[in-house]
Amino acid sequence: MSSSYLFDNDSPQTEALLTWWHELDKNRGERAELRRCHKLTEVAFSPAYHRLRLALIHVGSVNDDKLTLVAGLAVRVKVDSAGSSIAEQMATPKDGSKDNAKVSGLRFRRLLKVKDQEDLFISMSRIIALLGGAVNLRSLAQSVYFWNDRTRKQWAFEYYSKATNEA
Repeated sequence: MSSSYLFDNDSPQTEALLTWWHELDKNRGERAELRRCHKLTEVAFSPAYHRLRLALIHVGSVNDDKLTLVAGLAVRVKVDSAGSSIAEQMATPKDGSKDNAKVSGLRFRRLLKVKDQEDLFISMSRIIALLGGAVNLRSLAQSVYFWNDRTRKQWAFEYYSKATNEA
């Protein structure tokens, strides 16, 4: 299967990721172990990560380094909030405010400058917390797996289309 379809809405990879994510609800110890990881190398040491990796290898090839980022962030998601992309979710107004985005324009611009996966892991972990753990898991997985100029540009269009006051 072409990697361009990795983590698309109905792809086998997405189904494997969602199944793995739901199964972690039954094994809270493994979820907690992954949540305590502060570096991507620590994620790679987790048996839970390797279950996801093996499930994905059965449906196509994956980049192990990028997958550690997806897994390390996915465990921080409490609710899979489908519908809007993650960039649009960041631009959603804070509760009680109609103007201020949940993720400020300054923090968003800093995020767009991140190129290193470790830095992206730290920044996105904080953003998931700012969003209360309610994130579009598919959008998150696809975006961080394919973190590049194209993804960052798409996020900018989506964020600033919804958070006009942050521009």
